Amino acid sequence: MGEQSFRTWFEPIVPVALQGNLLIIQVPSQFFYEWLEEHYVDVLKKAIVQELGPDGQLEYSVVVDQGNEQARPRTVNLPATRGGAAHRAPANTPTAAQVRPMAPQPSPAADNAPPARPPYNPNGQPYTSGNPYPKRQPAAQPAAAVASPPPLRNPFEVRTVGDQTYLNSQLNGNYSFTNYIEGSCNRLARSAGWAVAEKPGTTSFNPLMIYGGVGLGKTHLVQAIGNHIKEHAPGKFVLYVSAEKFTNQFIESLKTNSVQDFGNFYLLVDILILDDVQFLAGKDRTQEMFFHIFNHLHQAGKQVIMTSDVPPRELKGFEERLLSRFKWGLTADLQSPDFETRVAIIMNKMQADGIDIPPQVVEYLAYSVETNVRELEGVLISLIAQSSLTRREIDLEMAKQALRHIIEDVEAEVNLDFIQKTVAEHFSIPVDLLKAKTRKKEVVTARQVAMYFAKEHTNHSLKSIGYHFGGRDHSTVIHSVQTVSDLIDSDKTFRTTIQELRKKFTGGK
Repeated sequence: MGEQSFRTWFEPIVPVALQGNLLIIQVPSQFFYEWLEEHYVDVLKKAIVQELGPDGQLEYSVVVDQGNEQARPRTVNLPATRGGAAHRAPANTPTAAQVRPMAPQPSPAADNAPPARPPYNPNGQPYTSGNPYPKRQPAAQPAAAVASPPPLRNPFEVRTVGDQTYLNSQLNGNYSFTNYIEGSCNRLARSAGWAVAEKPGTTSFNPLMIYGGVGLGKTHLVQAIGNHIKEHAPGKFVLYVSAEKFTNQFIESLKTNSVQDFGNFYLLVDILILDDVQFLAGKDRTQEMFFHIFNHLHQAGKQVIMTSDVPPRELKGFEERLLSRFKWGLTADLQSPDFETRVAIIMNKMQADGIDIPPQVVEYLAYSVETNVRELEGVLISLIAQSSLTRREIDLEMAKQALRHIIEDVEAEVNLDFIQKTVAEHFSIPVDLLKAKTRKKEVVTARQVAMYFAKEHTNHSLKSIGYHFGGRDHSTVIHSVQTVSDLIDSDKTFRTTIQELRKKFTGGK
């Protein structure tokens, strides 16, 4: 038997009692019990026959509740159901074929609420760092008793455990907390991620589920967690994998009859980061494998981190038992970055790339690209490339050109925030006054002009425009638009003001 297989599946076994020819052994989970019965029944059979004779029997004491500092672990005894003579039931009990191992029936907490982090091993002793199971020396066995299987295969590489790539975390080193800009849109998720990165597996944020739309920084955040752990706890095995790759690896293991190696590999992980978990929807066998891996890692005090495009309650095509586990820890969302965060992202990118962009261009970009961080960074890359190729300084006109491949009409780029800020600057008043209840003449005029341009350059309804100006009624918007139109016709100075402002919204047209 391979050393790694022995450490994974036999070191955690604890002998409980020997009652005549019946040996009772304790295993740390239901999954552990099922795996032994499925894959190592012949090994156990030979050992039982050798030590107890042909009438020897085996029974499992399965840990179903890890307990806590006040209560010892709770177990359920299950019979061995395979293996012939070594597993025969006594004459006054049902035969192995008649005995069906029943799933343990602990309190509802086992399936519907997060159990406390297991502070004790199956012996009832505190866990130590490293392997959460007690180290035991294997009983002496004849060298020829068990044939050695091939080495454990890494599903990420067509190589064996001895290769350096075996513990490759699949992380991108460019993702870190340093270049992950914090804002009101991501503060909870970032704070939780930092707590997990500092103390993986020991906080109540296990699992940590990060969800949000495309391009909002989910992958950046979870990989930043992984990179931080690798840097400060190099002894821990951190693994990042997309749900799509996990599924493909599992399918490949089915084809090559290497499911055991697949499971063994993932049970070695200390911090598992699964990206885009929604990809597992409808894939029942893959979900079952992940369910068992999740259970084993969680019970062993290992950290699980996941991302999704929707919160767990909105995931479709998942088993309820898996969804309930997703809710054990913390679920945090990422929202579209606000204006200040977008400015900070641009400034950070400028600093990292050693470029200088005029403040008005930075603000224009931040106002124009509201959707997600990825698109904003794409515009910046396009600007930098254009500046380098044309040997021109980045200016507002170049920024408008760079945005044309994203938004066809420059007028469509103009949004309410940009209009309000531009008009407020022109009339030398704070933006907040445009939304306030004040009736001062200079504020009223500026507000009416801003509403006029909002009607002209955005797709917002009259009601929506009124809402963004302090919750005003749509009739106020109609009145403002009409007032500005009348002043354009009757007041030459006012008409010039409107023309100057319009140029800022139409790229000088």
